[in-house]
Amino acid sequence: MTPSVDIADIATSRHAAKAFDPAKRIPESLFEQLLALLRNSPSSVNSQPWHFVVAASDAGKARIAPAAHGPYAYNEPKIRGASHVVVLCARTDIDAAHLNALLAQETRDGRYPDAAAQEAYRKSRAAYVELHRARRQDLPHWMEKQVYLALGSLLLGAAALGLDACPMEGFDATALDAELGLPARGLKSVAIVALGFRGPGDWNAPLPKSRLPAETLFTLL
Repeated sequence: MTPSVDIADIATSRHAAKAFDPAKRIPESLFEQLLALLRNSPSSVNSQPWHFVVAASDAGKARIAPAAHGPYAYNEPKIRGASHVVVLCARTDIDAAHLNALLAQETRDGRYPDAAAQEAYRKSRAAYVELHRARRQDLPHWMEKQVYLALGSLLLGAAALGLDACPMEGFDATALDAELGLPARGLKSVAIVALGFRGPGDWNAPLPKSRLPAETLFTLL
């Protein structure tokens, strides 16, 4: 079967936009597809340890932009000029309430043929959470890694829809978390993604893409 899109071409042609056209808005029908990508992103044992704060208005973006201050000031115009901005957040813990909510949703969605299958998966997921909480002691890092899976889906999906995006870690996470009230919700910001259409100040757009050669990156067994 011939694929309907050339995913390699999309991956090769996409870039991190360095400036956005503030006059151009992402149609809601396209943005809804990006939200579907985020919601359906993969995560280890379907843990879904994330939350996404979406700013689609100038007022919303104005709450996020000040976090790009000081050494991160170069990111503020991207946030303000973008059509939409998404703050990707990780949970600060995977507690019993979250685990129960996951299991209940999976049950409603018909993931388990019977009670025994449901109980087996409950135990398996709980074991992975405890592995990272107690033995490896890297639970926050493990949860953040799941958020980056969602980030990758968002970036590739945006490019496939003909949209521009810029992922950012350059912001004051403490300030942004306080502004958005994330600590009280058991969340912390991990990355910001500005989305929209590139503007004339996007100096990255005409530059050739640069990646290490395939023979350096791949070992074929």
